[in-house]
Parts: sequence; structure tokens; C-alpha cells
Amino acid sequence: MKPAQHPTALRIWQLLKDAGIETRVVEFEQPTRTSADAAAAIGCSVAEIAKSIVFRGEKSGQAIIIVASGDNRVSETKVAEKVGEPLLRADAGFVREATGYAIGGVAPIGHSRPVKLLLDEDLQRFKTIWAAGGTPFSVFPLTPAELRGLTGADWADVRQ
Repeated sequence: MKPAQHPTALRIWQLLKDAGIETRVVEFEQPTRTSADAAAAIGCSVAEIAKSIVFRGEKSGQAIIIVASGDNRVSETKVAEKVGEPLLRADAGFVREATGYAIGGVAPIGHSRPVKLLLDEDLQRFKTIWAAGGTPFSVFPLTPAELRGLTGADWADVRQ
């Protein structure tokens, strides 16, 4: 683990700093694309990883991002009900275009276009969670309350 050096990860760090969140964005030599990879690199449980799952709204075409606990599977049915439209799978091109990030590095903030965002209520069971820092090699720690304040998103039951 080393301090972030990638321009995208540094941009995330600046957004966090501007929001008054005193944390650090760190990078690893190995990818942290999956919850399991990130947890192994950090030394925390998979559940403490705040993974970003991206869907595409069938009607709106908008990116719908669920920030979920790493050990949870997301229920597409529950999410579709909460956002008021059916969901489509998002391919890598859509994810990059809609969020500005590659799959495996989608941060919960700093998206290139407006997105709909929901937070998995199960993340609230932890003191500290780890989110993607804008690249498949970077992450940052924050509290669930900081995540909620930073994103303005609502807590929701999204677990399958």
C-alpha cells in the first residue's frame, strides 16, 4: 500500500478533501478490482468493501450505481422498484462513459455524468468501509456516515 499517485485517484482524494473528509487514497501493486482482491490487499473482511455495482436504467438510460457491502449480492428487483424503472446490464464502455471510471475502480463520487445512487444499508454495520478510489488499484477508507453525507444517497435494502 502506498499513497495514490494516479491522476484519477488524486482527483478523488481532492474531492474528499474538498468535502471535509480527512482520509487518504492508497494504491496497490496488485489490482483491487473485486471485493475479494481489495479485502486481501487491505487486510479487512470482504463485507467491509463498499463495491460499486453499475446498471443502466432501461427507460432513462442513466447509470444507476449501488454501493453495496462486498459480501452482498444485489437484488435487481429491489433496485428496480426503488429507482422506478427496469434495469439493464451495463457493459464496460457504458460504465466508463457514464461514470468516468473503469469497471473495478468506480468511486462513489466524481462521476462524469449525473447518476442515480443507492447505498446498501448493510454497510452501516461497520465503523470503517473501503471504497474504490477511481482506478482498479486504488481505494480509500471512510465511515458509513461520511459515505452518506458525501453522496447524499439514501440507505436502502438492496440485498438479494
